[in-house]
Amino acid sequence: MSSVESQQEQSSQSDPSPSPNSCSSFELVDMDAGSLYEPVSPHWFYCKIIDSKETWIPFNSQDSQQLEEAYSSGKDYNRIVPTDGGRYDVHLGERMRYAVYWDELASEVRRCTWFYKGDKDNKYIPYSESFSQVLEETYMLAVTLDEWKKKLESPNREIIILHNPKLMVHYQPVAGSDEWGSVPAEQGRPRTVKRGVENISVDIHCGEPLQIDHLVFVVHGIGPACDLRFRSIVQCVNDFRSVSLNLLQTHFKKAQENQQIGRVEFLPVNWHSPLHSTGVDVDLQRITLPSINRLRHFTNDTILDVFFYNSPTYCQTIVDTVASEMNRIYILFLQRNPNFKGSVSIAGHSLGSLILFDILTNQKDSLGDTDSEKDLPSIFMDQGDTPTLEEDLKKLQLSEFFSIFEKEKIDKEALGVNRPTPQSPAGANMSNIPKESEFYSSTNGLDVGIGQVPVKYPRLIYKPEIFFAFGSPIGMFLTVRGLKRIDPNYRFPTCKGFFNIYHPFDPVAYRIEPMVVPGMEFEPMLIPHHKGRKRMHLELREGLTRMSMDLKNNLLGSLRMAWKSFTRAPYPALQASETAEETEAEPESNSEKPSDVNTEENPVPVKEEAPPIHVGMLNGGQRIDYVLQEKPIESFNEYLFALQSHLCYWESEDTVLLVLKEIYQTQGIFLDQPLQ
Repeated sequence: MSSVESQQEQSSQSDPSPSPNSCSSFELVDMDAGSLYEPVSPHWFYCKIIDSKETWIPFNSQDSQQLEEAYSSGKDYNRIVPTDGGRYDVHLGERMRYAVYWDELASEVRRCTWFYKGDKDNKYIPYSESFSQVLEETYMLAVTLDEWKKKLESPNREIIILHNPKLMVHYQPVAGSDEWGSVPAEQGRPRTVKRGVENISVDIHCGEPLQIDHLVFVVHGIGPACDLRFRSIVQCVNDFRSVSLNLLQTHFKKAQENQQIGRVEFLPVNWHSPLHSTGVDVDLQRITLPSINRLRHFTNDTILDVFFYNSPTYCQTIVDTVASEMNRIYILFLQRNPNFKGSVSIAGHSLGSLILFDILTNQKDSLGDTDSEKDLPSIFMDQGDTPTLEEDLKKLQLSEFFSIFEKEKIDKEALGVNRPTPQSPAGANMSNIPKESEFYSSTNGLDVGIGQVPVKYPRLIYKPEIFFAFGSPIGMFLTVRGLKRIDPNYRFPTCKGFFNIYHPFDPVAYRIEPMVVPGMEFEPMLIPHHKGRKRMHLELREGLTRMSMDLKNNLLGSLRMAWKSFTRAPYPALQASETAEETEAEPESNSEKPSDVNTEENPVPVKEEAPPIHVGMLNGGQRIDYVLQEKPIESFNEYLFALQSHLCYWESEDTVLLVLKEIYQTQGIFLDQPLQ
């Protein structure tokens, strides 16, 4: 065996230079398998500017397949393909991606087959479609003829060398390299080149269900940024939607398998940009001091939104923008989803919840069933069939006074009778709705004592099913306006449900239920963890609290008995009958006191399971205030996480799950396993 090995070593040493068609030691591949050329599978990407640099993001597999089918049809120049659940349109001829429901910069779209690794973040960047085609043709020739070490020059004068199917590199030119005659191997660090999206590390999602069960409009709070990463409302709602899709797969799995549900669509509503495009920023800039420039700019752009909302001029702009945007998006959504038969809900964060609250309280239940009709433009006719003053006087047998009213130019609004009648045009019984003056009214008869700014609230062309408020200051604003109590019989004229959801450390959030039931003190409803049960640190805290109470009560009872027995000893024998009576009475009192202690401890689980608390009809008789469970790290210092807790709702699984649970309960669909 040793002689054979020595002969092999000598033969290898005698011929050190490989043949032109051979591969070096690091290039050895299975040439028989590689000689069969297979076309590359393309995948579609779009480019977004993130942190001032371009990032290429893949479409989900469903959208990429639709784009490829449209491209393969040969009629792609004027073809428009909806993607991302219908929220974006891709113009194939322009290779551009446009947002449908909101304003956003158009992004480039590319059919990608070849990629190279970037310098800093190690993410793969696709080559242009034309150069990718050149690379693919060169690769095909190399595989077919088994001729490698092919060199190509990109449009940017960069060199790409195809060593073999497994090793392809990209050299970036260095300044002055041509003058010194440097070879490509000396031109900086080589980049890896990959063929096909399956050979790069990138997350590609399957896609979203086509069926939309429910539509939710989300209104942001103060400022253009909605979280600590200074992201817009569009990006935050994208996170909220992504969390909802994941929770539908985990908590509504049976309903999805039975094809009972599809998904819930969340669409953002932006009012900050239209408000600050009115020229008010220019006026503020003229009076802003030059010192601490960044802080003053942050104040003008964010905190002043609260003051804008309390100004009659800008409050009118805000409510008009929010209502008109929701109406516009709703009509556009129905046009793009003609088979949609679900309901609509609204959600607001921070100041956005107050805006929605004011809009809802000033709606009139006179839509009837017009929101389900196909003739949408007729909805904009605000009470087109409202009887005139002459008709009203005729019904009241006061026609002879019409000439006097007409002479004095007195109309229905001046008389204060331009209010919804107890019987709506649709025939719905509205007798259970209190008068607007009991809560607060619209401009048609504004109750100045409430302290609300006088604005005309526009009508929504649909009736919201549920109103969700995240980190809401509604209770504080109502109290500041002078409202001390909400009538328990009051409910929104057009909305059935209302949920006030907040984090326990949120400095902006306030409760609503104590305004409905001011004479009682009770805890809000605890939102279950999305994985079931309470968080471990909360259970441990409750267990220790319960244990300490038991020890305290037992210790006090023992000390009380010992003290009584000690104080009875010096009594004379003549009072033995009295002491006997006392000892008989003491066990009774002692037996009663533990029961009192138990009654103090037992209501805690009772409140969670079947709360005997009536909080009015604002949420249809159900509880209104719902509090999240803080994370273990947040419980160490609540001040440190106060700001973060106000912005935590966008990625909170517990919040999203509560929203999904309440939405699907209206359709008779429940969680796979009820959370406790």
